[in-house]
Amino acid sequence: MSVSFAQIKESTPFVFDQNCGTRVILDHIMSKWGVLVLSCLSDGTHRWGALRREVDGISEKMLASTLRTLADDGLVHRESLPTVPPHVEYSLTPLGRDLMERMLPLMEWVADHADGMLERP
Repeated sequence: MSVSFAQIKESTPFVFDQNCGTRVILDHIMSKWGVLVLSCLSDGTHRWGALRREVDGISEKMLASTLRTLADDGLVHRESLPTVPPHVEYSLTPLGRDLMERMLPLMEWVADHADGMLERP
């Protein structure tokens, strides 16, 4: 590890405290759906239907809410193209790509270890 949690807290007073905005952002990006939508978009631009198929189990309402939240946070770009029917594409912003460069190794770790961890008594 390049930095410890103690070092982060020392360099930025009150970071991750109860009323700190970092808690809100952590909730957005580390929620089950946030992680999965961001991971899917790390592979490139997706339309709504493709995201819905790729993120297995997400409802339309939750996908819309998650995309709106991640866009408001500056992690996802939404582009509405002037076509009939409407054509909307979603992609990661530069900030979102930076986040996913850091998060994908965690996703790989989870994929490699989840089954073994769940099999334990």
